[in-house]
Amino acid sequence: MNLAADDPEGQARNTALVQALQQLGWTEGRNVRIDTRWGTDAASTRKYAAELVALAPDVILATASTATGALHQMTRTVPIVFVIVIDPVGAGYVESLARPGGNLTGFSLFEYGLSGMITILRWDRRRFSRDRDCKVASLGRRLPRHRL
Repeated sequence: MNLAADDPEGQARNTALVQALQQLGWTEGRNVRIDTRWGTDAASTRKYAAELVALAPDVILATASTATGALHQMTRTVPIVFVIVIDPVGAGYVESLARPGGNLTGFSLFEYGLSGMITILRWDRRRFSRDRDCKVASLGRRLPRHRL
């Protein structure tokens, strides 16, 4: 994680992971081993990424783009699950969100279907003349008329 070891948010995330694994029948020390590293800058993150890859784990969980990028550079074979990554396709971590390919998969911060919709709305808006009213609807309810 890109947080200090004593960071409350990082500790909460780690605790949530351990609890979720326990609910699925995985207990640390019995049938799963969890090695955690806390990279706080690019250099320490790269160092810890190399350490984790050298352990030859079954899977690595990467939090944020810095950790994901460092791990992606270190291995193309160890499965990596990422979270809190802004644009995994644009960063080259995965081929697409639907079919990631390679050894990385995970969760993105944004729903790119929505960003595409915003782009389309901006493009469509330019088609209207500046002195004409435009109706804007959101989630099925009608909003007040706006001037473009």
